[in-house]
Amino acid sequence: MSHLDHTPSTPGKFKIDKSPYYSRTRWHSSVAKLTLWSSLFVALIFLFFYRSPSSSSNNPPSSDPSRRYLASANWGGAAWEKRVRTSARIRSRNGFSVLVTGAAGFVGTHVSSALKRRGDGVLGIDNFNDYYDPTLKRARQALLERSGVFIVEGDINDVALLKKLFDIVPFTHVMHLAAQAGVRYAMQNPGSYVHSNIAGFVSLLEVCKDANPQPAIVWASSSSVYGLNTKVPFSEKDRTDQPASLYAATKKAGEEIAHTYNHIYGLSLTGLRFFTVFGPWGRPDMAYFFFTKDILKGKSIPIFEAANHGTVARDFTYIDDIVKGCLGSLDTAEKSTGSGGKKKGPAQLRVFNLGNTSPVPVTDLVSILERLLKVKAKRNVMKLPRNGDVPYTHANISYAQKEFGYKPTTDLQTGLKKFVRWYLSYYGDKKAVAR
Repeated sequence: MSHLDHTPSTPGKFKIDKSPYYSRTRWHSSVAKLTLWSSLFVALIFLFFYRSPSSSSNNPPSSDPSRRYLASANWGGAAWEKRVRTSARIRSRNGFSVLVTGAAGFVGTHVSSALKRRGDGVLGIDNFNDYYDPTLKRARQALLERSGVFIVEGDINDVALLKKLFDIVPFTHVMHLAAQAGVRYAMQNPGSYVHSNIAGFVSLLEVCKDANPQPAIVWASSSSVYGLNTKVPFSEKDRTDQPASLYAATKKAGEEIAHTYNHIYGLSLTGLRFFTVFGPWGRPDMAYFFFTKDILKGKSIPIFEAANHGTVARDFTYIDDIVKGCLGSLDTAEKSTGSGGKKKGPAQLRVFNLGNTSPVPVTDLVSILERLLKVKAKRNVMKLPRNGDVPYTHANISYAQKEFGYKPTTDLQTGLKKFVRWYLSYYGDKKAVAR
């Protein structure tokens, strides 16, 4: 499809012209291809370095969350299998049986709940790592359990566990939301991004392509793939070969990996490029969340500005609108065409922007929070650091509108009002009341 950067199939045998002129022309005609493979090569180096015995021997076993949770996951037994089957049981006519990875995450919790409400069978999997407060993830887990969704505690790199789940339940769909999130954290722990966003995605796809029947897969990419693009609004047809962060690079690599498994194995794959998702039960590392916390505590908050005092703005998208996009993608996903790991025919391959189409300056975000919290923020204006953040995001959502009627309905002020009410209720802060 034209909106994806396709890589060609492996070429047939040919005689290599080893002349200097040929080498130079081959180089200039293959820049995009070389960039992709170089990125994947670097990723593999990271993966080897961070998971090799030599590197781990210098650190205690618990220093790498991805390794710790992979090793400690407990599963199996008759009672456990019964919970898996019960959770994944379809309760509506023509419903789906969906495996949701990252089910205890922000988007994963909301999507799992929405699927369960409409009668789909839902089984979650999450490793409950400590990138941010695990107690928040446990609270989301409890919320889902009350609605009948069981979350298996395990890592998506645990292939034996994934195979076991597919042996128990013939999933019709996978909603793959598990990932190492966050742009800035990649500078501190790059290996965690390779482990989750590349190796974990490949592990999942390996199991899915061998499953019979193969499930249709919808997975979370990111608006970060647009990187250093200056053309706005961002369209799915725009270039995505200039990532500004390792996080973005791993998500771009995921899109190329998706193309490969679609091309070779006939997996139906739909990528979703989320734009700055916010709302109740959100992620504490997001600006709107920690701004709220710090404003209430009287701490100063960083307000970044672009070069030449330019505005930093984000296409803030409320969680309910993202959920609608996720379900719309699932509902329009075609069946995979492979069987037993072999492709039987062409399979669907798509990528969609899911945004709000209304970028808002971060300064306006702070002003709205001040009104809702009835507290004046202590603003610390500073230059946008070179940490992977980009100054501006804006989604073109016409493709999603055309394919499944995606239409966001919640603006930033309305969404923040709901978030603040949840925040004050969840954390028990009596200093402010959202009106």
